[in-house]
Amino acid sequence: MATGLLVKAVMATALGLASMGSVASATAPKTIDACVFDLIGSAGDQYRLMQDYVMQMRDLGVRINLKPYTDEGVALAEFSAGECDVLAATHLRTLRFNRFAGTLGAMGAIPSYRELETVLAVLATEGAAGHLSNDDYEVLGIFPAGAAYLFITDRTMERVEDLAGKRIATLEYMPDAIHMVNYVGGSVEPSDVTNFGGKFNNRSVDAAYAPAFAYEALELYRGVRDDGGIVRYPLGHLTGQVIARTGVLEPEMAQKAREVAFGMFHDVMEIVLRFEEDIPDHVWVDIPPDDIDEYQEMFRQNRIQLRDGHDSNGNAVPKVYDGEMLTLLRRIRCRENPSASECTASDRE
Repeated sequence: MATGLLVKAVMATALGLASMGSVASATAPKTIDACVFDLIGSAGDQYRLMQDYVMQMRDLGVRINLKPYTDEGVALAEFSAGECDVLAATHLRTLRFNRFAGTLGAMGAIPSYRELETVLAVLATEGAAGHLSNDDYEVLGIFPAGAAYLFITDRTMERVEDLAGKRIATLEYMPDAIHMVNYVGGSVEPSDVTNFGGKFNNRSVDAAYAPAFAYEALELYRGVRDDGGIVRYPLGHLTGQVIARTGVLEPEMAQKAREVAFGMFHDVMEIVLRFEEDIPDHVWVDIPPDDIDEYQEMFRQNRIQLRDGHDSNGNAVPKVYDGEMLTLLRRIRCRENPSASECTASDRE
């Protein structure tokens, strides 16, 4: 499907004309098993979110059995081994199944939740279905999980150059994050979701990135202490994605599943925003306004490199991002901020 069709969907959504379609009841019940990652397990918000999703899918005639996992790697392995029909996990793990949807997490590509809502509305329309399925896997829903922020042990680290030489806890299965840390001259400290919090809290690293819920859930306030903080700038947006093997649901039902997921957007955002609002004001560190353009251009150049598979010197780098999704996100950004330099740049995404 050409990107132009998605662009038309963006404009229709922005004008409030994109129809999400009616959700009719299915006649034949279908039961599928889902491996669900939640760091806290069945008591966590992500698991409860999936329970709400399951209840709405049940009204459509689809029964989903949830199996909670506190280790995302184990949930992924179980899904890959065929133990589950569906995987509910972060885009950090699901990108391998659908690069287009996984590129939603591209560094600095979505400035705010306003743009996130627009793109998720577009992806929930029938016109986007072809981008969300392939011969092997299909996306059945995408949920916001919060912007990722930089947690720092020294609140004077407010500029890009301040990160040079600093130890940064970096998820070892995120090649884009590793590339970015190297780009700013930081020192990669290979980590995963089970140990990066401990490293930050005992200050064996100088910085880590995470959504706001980690401040309390992983007790990152222990690492922030009095002299640290959280930089109030979204490095990227974490999303929870529901992935199924192609054919688990009929195309019409798969489309309804995506519509159900987007219909939950505002309820999910209430949870996301609550975590951000619960962080004390004095913990946040604001970037000087004059530096924001520099940050945005730095992220843009990194996205282009991770789309094309080489840096500005022609050296090979991981080819991580989907170009059509980057173009869609750029058009959404430029609709919100048409005067931005990227909107007329010769190398615009």
